[in-house]
Amino acid sequence: MAAKPKDLDTYLDSHYIQRSNWLRAAVLGANDGIISISSLAIGVAAASSTRDPVVLATVAGLVAGALSMAAGEYVSVSSQTDIENADIEREKIELAEMPEEELHLLAQIYEKRGLKSETALLVARELTEADALGTHIRDELGINEVSKANPIQAAFASGTAFLAGGVFPLLTVLLAPIKEMEYWLYGSTIIFLMILGAVSAKTGGSSIIKAIVRITVWGTIAMGLSALVGYLFGVTV
Repeated sequence: MAAKPKDLDTYLDSHYIQRSNWLRAAVLGANDGIISISSLAIGVAAASSTRDPVVLATVAGLVAGALSMAAGEYVSVSSQTDIENADIEREKIELAEMPEEELHLLAQIYEKRGLKSETALLVARELTEADALGTHIRDELGINEVSKANPIQAAFASGTAFLAGGVFPLLTVLLAPIKEMEYWLYGSTIIFLMILGAVSAKTGGSSIIKAIVRITVWGTIAMGLSALVGYLFGVTV
């Protein structure tokens, strides 16, 4: 009995690359939230003998960081969208003013991918007849639904993820003893980072061990430098 053919949309949705945009923003936000807030808290805790300054700095950093992440992600991704839209408008003009040149350019692209010249030209003609602009956007400009930027989605994912990540160091600040807070923050943050690395790797289909090592090493460096700054330049309060 012949196997039932796969539905194309369902098949494509099952690939990890479909998650790349929101996963990148979410992991970046959560990672930044955990490391930034932990590093900030460690730096203040290293120079403080009371809890209040550490809590105040942590809460302020959490709110400011989330807003900054969301705004920064929105601006950067919007800039990418503007560039994409400008290229699309340029492509519309070129298709209207020199369709034959654009057709042969498309054929050359397919030739470089391995098609014979006659086949490449035939494919280019048929795809141009079906959807000239869409074909050039995809095959000439390299813009598709997976790579196309979404500023709102990226901003929301980054800001929310930063808050979600930063909440864990805040809980540590609220619950850990002030005299050993730096060590509690470091230990708990490493655990949080390991969990984040494992979850992101599992979601993205990559190596869990590699993700955990990468995220914990850089997190340790960031927290260590922050603690050093707190010890060197902090004034006990």
